Formats: sequence, structure tokens, C-alpha cells
Amino acid sequence: MAHEIRELKTVDEWKMAFPVMKQLRTHLTVEEFVDLVTEMQPQGYRLFALMDEGKVAAVTGVAQQLNLYYGKNMYVYDLVTDEAGRSKGYGEAILSYIHELARELGCGKVALTSGLQRVDAHRFYEDKMGYERKSYAFVREL
Repeated sequence: MAHEIRELKTVDEWKMAFPVMKQLRTHLTVEEFVDLVTEMQPQGYRLFALMDEGKVAAVTGVAQQLNLYYGKNMYVYDLVTDEAGRSKGYGEAILSYIHELARELGCGKVALTSGLQRVDAHRFYEDKMGYERKSYAFVREL
């Protein structure tokens, strides 16, 4: 598979990745997406894309964190493969890239949450990528 994974650092690159990210974050407009990424960057948020033949095939947004329960870890906020490219190994490739990046940065773990309805994603994380289901995430609207 001829592809490259690279960090997206400019607004134009973020906009190029938005159609794929929108498949996961359906509530966002491109303007909201750019505004949020801009605001999240000083907190360590980084956006990466797997490019195949010049097109965005998968996108992930991550940030290095430090907390009491995982220590130094890489948190995956967003991970999505373009619907047209699913089951081609793109998700595995970009997540493996993040695992290596986390190791290079001295992280001991990579963590993520996934919506309860995303059964196929859970199967991918557990069966293909070796993740363990460790907790429930709770949210309260204010």
C-alpha cells in the first residue's frame, strides 16, 4: 500500500481533511472545525492524515497527556477512515503510527474513548489493535 502519514499544520491542510473528519464529527461545520483545532493546538492537539494517492484516506487527532491513572500517555480524540476506504488497512496504519509516535515521546499508553454505538470500531480496537476495554465514559449536559 503506497501511502504516507503526515502531520497537518496549516488551515488549508485542516480544511482538506475536514470531509473525512466530518464523517465522524457530523455536527461540525468546516469553520467550527478550524476554530476548534486552532484553539486546541496550544493544549497539544495534533492532527495527522494518512494520504493515499494525494487524497486524505484517514484522519486522527491526538494529544500527549499526563494524568494520575495512565501517567504520560497519548490520547486519541478522533480517528476516522474515509467510508470509501474502509477495510483497506488505513485505520491500522495510522493508529500504529500514533503508537510509534507515543513511544518516541516517552508515553507508556495510548488511550481513547469510543461511542457505545460504534460496535465495529470496538471490534477493530480490541481484536485488531490490542486495546482493552477499561472503563465507561460519562458525560452530563449543562
